[in-house]
Amino acid sequence: MSSTPRPRSLRTAACATVVTAVVLSACSAPGESSDESGSDSGPIKIAVVNAQSGQLSSLGDWEYKGAKLAVDEWNEKGGIDGRKIQIKLFDDQGDPTTGTNLARRIVNDKYVAMIGTAESAVTIAMGPVLQQAKIPNITSGQSDGLVALKSPYLFLNGPTSTTYDSTLAKYLVEEEGHKKIAMITNNGSFGKGEHDAFLKAAKDLGVTPSTDQVVTTDQKDFSAALGTIRSKKPEVIFIGSEEVEAGLIVKQARDLGITAPFAGAAPQGTPVFIDTAGKEAAEGTIVSSPYLSNDVSAASKKFAAAYETAYGKEAELHGAKAYDGANILLTALETSKGATGEKLADAIRATRYQGLLGDFQYDETGVGITRTTIGVIRDGKLVPASAS
Repeated sequence: MSSTPRPRSLRTAACATVVTAVVLSACSAPGESSDESGSDSGPIKIAVVNAQSGQLSSLGDWEYKGAKLAVDEWNEKGGIDGRKIQIKLFDDQGDPTTGTNLARRIVNDKYVAMIGTAESAVTIAMGPVLQQAKIPNITSGQSDGLVALKSPYLFLNGPTSTTYDSTLAKYLVEEEGHKKIAMITNNGSFGKGEHDAFLKAAKDLGVTPSTDQVVTTDQKDFSAALGTIRSKKPEVIFIGSEEVEAGLIVKQARDLGITAPFAGAAPQGTPVFIDTAGKEAAEGTIVSSPYLSNDVSAASKKFAAAYETAYGKEAELHGAKAYDGANILLTALETSKGATGEKLADAIRATRYQGLLGDFQYDETGVGITRTTIGVIRDGKLVPASAS
């Protein structure tokens, strides 16, 4: 933090009847030190927000574990300038209203930054509150709606839907030669982002989907939409839905005799999707992802080994994204000497980080990486398409 005293006339006025020492600590900005010299030996407070209950809880569990692993590693090395990093997990329940209330709590409790969420709709709802309080947020969402917020305090730890789906469309049309493509997406923030990004990418390549089915986020019976898709006899079916719903769609499609492969983004590469759809039904699913497996590099193997040692579970994309995001945030905190607010956001934007997902370099939109690769599910595992 800067050693230059900050203007605090408004805070002083609000707390005029309180002892001066209490004024500076109780009325300071989020994450601001009560010590005007900037030397604070207390812990650095970071909030981790993700669903820990409901249909999206698997995402929240992976994300928290990835972020916590990074924080634990930093703390084992002494933290940041001798200060321990303290994280607290908040359950947003996958609900935007709950997320907004949590954002206010994060502001009031003076967290310096937030990691999460994996649900774009929740992050979008929280964005204005965090922006006003100048609290940087590194999110795992991928909806282009996140970029549309134009918040200088919002950063993505992975690509946007545009990157996922333009890469996927190019592979399906140009490399696989598919022209008869059906679409099924949901009407939530994630699904709409996927719908719009893939539809544009396909049309830019000269392909108009034979049918464009939209379902709701809480739907369980997809027979009507799948019946229409079956009548079109597609060569491949694009799916834009989260893990559990996508798995149910694929399972029901196979029960209806639809044999065409499905194709999608990050959710279709997860164990939850495969388990929900069933190993046989998920076979051949084509996935666009920045992190295909734990075996693609020495860094991913090291991460996966540490993850399994810590949690007794196999690592995957979402844990890797949160691990990268946490490391980017902690690197920025270190290089900025524990800065908060605008200075911390500027430090994140200036950070160049070689992560598990690739080489991060943020632009003014908050996007730091714009590359995915294509994988295919074979025998219950996501493997590079080139190796399938």
